Amino acid sequence: MFYSFTQKYPPVKFLSEKDRKRILITGGAGFVGSHLTDKLMMDGHEVTVVDNFFTGRKRNVEHWIGHENFELINHDVVEPLYIEVDQIYHLASPASPPNYMYNPIKTLKTNTIGTLNMLGLAKRVGARLLLASTSEVYGDPEVHPQSEDYWGHVNPIGPRACYDEGKRVAETMCYAYMKQEGVEVRVARIFNTFGPRMHMNDGRVVSNFILQALQGEPLTVYGSGSQTRAFQYVSDLVNGLVALMNSNVSSPVNLGNPEEHTILEFAQLIKNLVGSGSEIQFLSEAQDDPQKRKPDIRKAKMMLAWEPVVPLEEGLNKAIHYFRKELEYQANNQYIPKPKPARIKKGRTRHN
Repeated sequence: MFYSFTQKYPPVKFLSEKDRKRILITGGAGFVGSHLTDKLMMDGHEVTVVDNFFTGRKRNVEHWIGHENFELINHDVVEPLYIEVDQIYHLASPASPPNYMYNPIKTLKTNTIGTLNMLGLAKRVGARLLLASTSEVYGDPEVHPQSEDYWGHVNPIGPRACYDEGKRVAETMCYAYMKQEGVEVRVARIFNTFGPRMHMNDGRVVSNFILQALQGEPLTVYGSGSQTRAFQYVSDLVNGLVALMNSNVSSPVNLGNPEEHTILEFAQLIKNLVGSGSEIQFLSEAQDDPQKRKPDIRKAKMMLAWEPVVPLEEGLNKAIHYFRKELEYQANNQYIPKPKPARIKKGRTRHN
């Protein structure tokens, strides 16, 4: 007797051979990478995800495994990769402070050697490469809001330098390869992003506050809470990345939500949305924590016709729903993942 098991995949558009691209996403099993994978797969492209699962999870992309347009490779970009592709989205790097401070040398290697390897691949096969850079290249900014022509204010030997400077030199490498070797590059400077599939214990302000509120714990605010951040929902970011990749804009572009909130306002908003009775607890300020963060997105609006469209509360409700389900899943499976110990004084994280 034979049983047939048919895998149910999300709906995928059919693209003709000339329109279908072969796309590599490094870090494609991570938070942003997996949402980008979903979009490119549903748009009908052939997608190869490369991830070493340091912070990425197979669970994030398992719904595509077995699909003829999808391939998942367990690989570390610090080692060279030989593959034929048309576009490379280079997202590989830990992005939350506890993760990138846990192993600063590994973070530096991923952002430098990993980026060199991907640029070398792009040169060999004639692919276009998009670098997922970060608003951290601006450091603790002395101009507000931050536009792409601001050079930044970064502590090169601070606890976050492995990430900040790693991304800054990754940008330098992109433009060196463009100038010297003619490689087509795109650079996205990504501001705070949140949504489903964020790591529950990644130490970022959104996941921290939601988890604390859901579990009835105090919401921990570092410093006075007057620091500002601008939060974008992950689907807005993904649309921006795809628009940038397929544009003719080779200079850096900010992708973020210019709607600015203080950390204290944000804590109160999450408390209200969760319906939590948690108190707000003030802790001493984290080192090199930027005081203001707000993108100037005029360039993205003008050159990509892109801007965020998901309202903050709508996005937060989706994230809260996801975290609630994750907590239920863990309770039912009697499994609570322990966060990796961050090598930071007094175990502090910061508002990222």
